[in-house]
Amino acid sequence: MSITQSKLPLSGRIVMFFIRHIQQGMSSLGELWRNPLSSFMTMAVLGVSLSLPAALQVLVKNAENITESWNSAAEISLFINEGRSEQSIQSLISRVRVYSEVDTVHYISRDDALEEFQRLSGFGEALSYLDENPLPAVVTVTPLAKYSSPAGARQLLAKLEREPEVSFGRLDIEWLERLQALVNLLEKTVLAIAALLMLAVVLVIGNTIRLAIMNRRSEIEVMKLVGATEAFIQRPFLYTGIWYGIIGGVLAWLIINVLVLYLDGALAELLGLYGSSLSIQSLSFAELIKLVLLASFLGWLGSYLSVRQHLRKIEPS
Repeated sequence: MSITQSKLPLSGRIVMFFIRHIQQGMSSLGELWRNPLSSFMTMAVLGVSLSLPAALQVLVKNAENITESWNSAAEISLFINEGRSEQSIQSLISRVRVYSEVDTVHYISRDDALEEFQRLSGFGEALSYLDENPLPAVVTVTPLAKYSSPAGARQLLAKLEREPEVSFGRLDIEWLERLQALVNLLEKTVLAIAALLMLAVVLVIGNTIRLAIMNRRSEIEVMKLVGATEAFIQRPFLYTGIWYGIIGGVLAWLIINVLVLYLDGALAELLGLYGSSLSIQSLSFAELIKLVLLASFLGWLGSYLSVRQHLRKIEPS
């Protein structure tokens, strides 16, 4: 601390502290601007490295959205005991509708079931020769969203099968369990790949800062000769790492947006042939902020480790 600064009041010293940080932060950004090619190549490497886990995160998010939409479409089919009267079946429907786990209930009578089967199967004339209707009445139950998971739907099915009018129930949910298992595996894969790529980002920034320190070795020796503190010497390199991280994070976000726009158009064209529509969700603004904050932290960490290791080795001769 200089003599002039020591005479300042506490508020003045705090203001000067922030002013000095702003000056060194802008100075480090200017240093990047004076070496545009090498700086941009480093930022591009960081952007691509960060875009890979971000792209996998987008994939996981969209897979979870699709899974949730399929969860809400899951139905439980209750097959009614033969010989039950319409009054008994309506009583069952009334009881099921008041279940706290149930969203909607739909009743398919035996005649409706036979008519639908004749229409869809193509055996309408053959079925007309039957002496009696072999199909049972069916009550389809759609659970609420929070009970539409495999575990919740199974519990609801077991509860519904205890109703006296129900012969048995059917829940085709194995495919959904497989899908959720794949989504869980994808989430763990994203975490593993993200950890490896974050380590790569730290190493790239650390090596870049090491080269910057070597290039400014003479300047650092002079600064140490005139009594500059370690914090003062380290600060520009730390800010350089932070700038690398911030701009690399923004580049990763741009890459993800371009990728999403490209795939969304191709997906819309494909689904349009089937009369369906689906759009890919990109990174939200909150996720962009998290990505930039994470990237800036990785930039600071890589530069800090490099600075702490290499600055100590430089001493004025």
